[in-house]
Amino acid sequence: MKVTAIGVHSAFATGTFDKAITTKEALELALKIALSPEFKNASEESIAQEIEKISKSVYLPKWQSNFLVEFDMPGKRGKSPYRLLIDMGGDARHALKCLGLTSADVDGVYISHPHNDHIGGMEYMALTTFFNPFYVPAKIEWLNKQFIADKLFLEHQWWSVPPANTKPDLFVHKKVLKPLKRALGPGLDTLQGVPDVTLETYFDIHIVGKRKNGQTKSYIFKDADGEWTLTPLFAMHVISSSEEMPSYGVSLQHSSGYSVLMPTDIQSVIPPQLAGHYKRADRIYMDCETSPFPSGVHPHISDLISKLAPEIQKKCLLYHYDIDPQTPEGMFCGILKTGDVHSYPPPKG
Repeated sequence: MKVTAIGVHSAFATGTFDKAITTKEALELALKIALSPEFKNASEESIAQEIEKISKSVYLPKWQSNFLVEFDMPGKRGKSPYRLLIDMGGDARHALKCLGLTSADVDGVYISHPHNDHIGGMEYMALTTFFNPFYVPAKIEWLNKQFIADKLFLEHQWWSVPPANTKPDLFVHKKVLKPLKRALGPGLDTLQGVPDVTLETYFDIHIVGKRKNGQTKSYIFKDADGEWTLTPLFAMHVISSSEEMPSYGVSLQHSSGYSVLMPTDIQSVIPPQLAGHYKRADRIYMDCETSPFPSGVHPHISDLISKLAPEIQKKCLLYHYDIDPQTPEGMFCGILKTGDVHSYPPPKG
């Protein structure tokens, strides 16, 4: 399993602007300086002025927190790896583009809770895969070279939804599904002539978590010679309109026993419900607030430094901050940067 941090920053983090020139512009300027007599004895100042003339303002973004998890198994796209997004950030399409990927390269999504900085890319994922006739082999076969509107409307199938194997997977806890539908409903209700557009129109939904019979539904992903079991984990995040809003993080347990924990957004340093999971986990992706005025709905870096046991600190990869956290050297496993990649389980020996 490979985990890529495609966004590590907090909901309201903003990037910076800088001046830049393209590779082509830099090459042209270098040749001009090397070959033009007027630049034979050019000063550093005059060269800087030439650079300033062709420089453009560019934005260096800070993507909101989400992860791309890849399993060594065929995905819905009919080829390996199976790509799963853990939350969608404010709009995961931009973070995906930095990796050279689009929605067409993603097989599934897991949503931990319905805040905008975790579901902001869902409309993009839904609509672009829905109208992509080549999204997966099963969709190509189902459409049979027809435009999807014709397939649904002219063949009088508008009362149904596309088959499950033609859509991306959506893994979600039942208590997250209802508010997720409420949040996405107006934006996704854009299919003219279809009377009942729902989340099921766009996604193959898999309910995970505790069921009425008391059993917990997990999902198993094959990964080369082993497998990973994804299980949602409840943790308190915030009180919303006098009601609790949990965030359902994930435990990823490998058949070898290795355990990766992603609590997602949590309110306390170690939620009581997750204390055992923290002890058992081999790696923890740790929610970390660095704002000068703590919000009270995320663990603050000062608390992670002062209150977290050293044996837990050593397991933690920190993410979700405004400014990068300043920590004592060697205290944590790492401070995540956008684009960081880790593979699990680690090689034996």
